[in-house]
Amino acid sequence: MKSIRMVMVVCGLAMTVVSAQGPMREGRWETTMQMQMPGMQMPAMKNTQCVTKEQLQDSSRGLPSASPDPKSGCKVSDYKADGNKVTWKMACTEMTGTGEIMFKGDSYDGLMKVTSPKGEMAMKLSAKRLGDCTP
Repeated sequence: MKSIRMVMVVCGLAMTVVSAQGPMREGRWETTMQMQMPGMQMPAMKNTQCVTKEQLQDSSRGLPSASPDPKSGCKVSDYKADGNKVTWKMACTEMTGTGEIMFKGDSYDGLMKVTSPKGEMAMKLSAKRLGDCTP
């Protein structure tokens, strides 16, 4: 269970990196993440969040210090945004991983692969812009 919680922190961090530095528009976004491990597929988890213009302009919001769990020890490296494609690597205390997201207008699809002492995991990522943020 500790590994699953760590993966959730990692996914939260990855979404922060993408929203802060990728080819994304401000607004209300619905993100979906589905974790898969050998022999097991977890139910998809959805989250709706408001991404502001300030968040998109402030690259520091994409750094690991923005992680919901400062004890995660995660560091993002090799971040690249090339057209509609965003890639990154990350290393945490207990795992390493890579991620890739392809934007298509107001949506994206991606995959994150994570390796830990307990094995490999993959997370399918997707999101769509629902509209403007509501006060």
